[in-house]
Amino acid sequence: MVPGRKNTVFVDGVILNGPTTDAKAGEKFVEEACRLIMEEVVLKATDINEKVCEWRPPEQLKQLLDLELRDTGEPHHRLLELCQDVIRYSVKTNHPRFFNQLYAGLDYYSLVARFMTEALNPSVYTYEVSPVFLLVEEAVLKKMIEFIGWKEGDGIFNPGGSVSNMYAMNLARYKYCPDIKEKGLSGLPRLILFTSAECHYSMKKAASFLGIGTENVCFVETDGRGKMIPEELERQVWQVKKEGAAPFLVCATSGTTVLGAFDPLDEIADVCERHGLWLHVDASWGGSALMSRKHRKLLHGIHRADSVAWNPHKMLMAGIQCCAFLVKDKSDLLKKCYSAKASYLFQQDKFYDVSYDTGDKSIQCSRRPDAFKFWMTWKALGTLGLEEKVNRALALSRYLVEEIKKREGFKLLMEPEYANVCFWYIPPSLREMEEGPEFWAKLHLVAPAIKERMMKKGSLMLGYQPHRGKVNFFRQVLISPQVRREDMDFLLDEIDLLGRDM
Repeated sequence: MVPGRKNTVFVDGVILNGPTTDAKAGEKFVEEACRLIMEEVVLKATDINEKVCEWRPPEQLKQLLDLELRDTGEPHHRLLELCQDVIRYSVKTNHPRFFNQLYAGLDYYSLVARFMTEALNPSVYTYEVSPVFLLVEEAVLKKMIEFIGWKEGDGIFNPGGSVSNMYAMNLARYKYCPDIKEKGLSGLPRLILFTSAECHYSMKKAASFLGIGTENVCFVETDGRGKMIPEELERQVWQVKKEGAAPFLVCATSGTTVLGAFDPLDEIADVCERHGLWLHVDASWGGSALMSRKHRKLLHGIHRADSVAWNPHKMLMAGIQCCAFLVKDKSDLLKKCYSAKASYLFQQDKFYDVSYDTGDKSIQCSRRPDAFKFWMTWKALGTLGLEEKVNRALALSRYLVEEIKKREGFKLLMEPEYANVCFWYIPPSLREMEEGPEFWAKLHLVAPAIKERMMKKGSLMLGYQPHRGKVNFFRQVLISPQVRREDMDFLLDEIDLLGRDM
């Protein structure tokens, strides 16, 4: 007997009639949560009267957040209270006085794009499940390739500049020795790569992850401004060859993390051409200067690179994560290197053009539509609007530098060429002391102590670090268009207020 439509149907003790979720209640929760996000995050993002952070130590925060996961679900009003707590105790990276990292501020268009992709929940591997976002990614990559100065190329968006650098390292190795994909590392010569002593730490991680080994990463010395010295690179390449090893890759940096230095790409490219080496440029931070006709000269010679990492989520504020790996090659090298030809995804007898199924050139299966965030911002602002973002950030950096020079107790580490402004604050107690070992030892303690005070007060967030023999100094990074000249003045005033009694 066939059960009627209203008869209860059980399978393994589970009722299969109707949905198990209350759609109306769910829709109401989403509506109320969105209102909360609008009121507590978006509308307060540019309010300088709000705190940058509501600092709590870990054990206290664990208790405040009620992190325990229980057997039964909790009512919506309680979930909304938890959402409120999460917002309250999270760092407000959208705040005009958040200067702690290489990302900051709020781009409204990117935010809407993120809302849309979170709601649609796509995965960008095949055209059949992600038609719009695959076409968007193709359009964005094409435009980024144009700004690098290549006539054609290829690329993929991936989760982070660190992953882009790993892509580059593996792709360069595959180009050097294609058999490695199937036969592995056995029988290969000792492979050596070269990178700046100021490079991002992801280069060491990638060498470790890919089985190249961190001892086979040659760090090339930099000059006083943090730029790779091409003559030293050439010397090291010759030395490696003399030892019988096999150099295969040079990674230059356009916009180092701490100093914001740009390696001399033309001279480095000359060395790579002479020795047949793959040139990768990690422009994760500095790549956005390409959008500015005034500042793109910082990356002069980037068109000679074989691959480039560029993160629009940094200077261009496309929202974390939005990171492109771009390749000059147009012979499907990416796909040849990474393809696994999964028959349940990449069938060749589909009813449409399967060249749009680009997922097989990624190391991921599921992949987020990160290009859409950048596309939405670019559509809203245009190329000229993105250029203005870069120009304004660097103009604000210039203003801050001139203010530092005027103020007693502040000392620049060096004149910046990008948006990284590095400086010391010297409290009154140290200003008459000779700059010897005792002075530097005491100054080393100042930045961490001021950082603790500003975090607990919630007035601003600013990064600090020691670097290559220099004691702790502040690194101010300018990105957000919500930052005003007055915020630069506040930054210096607040540091002096927090540190003058030290």
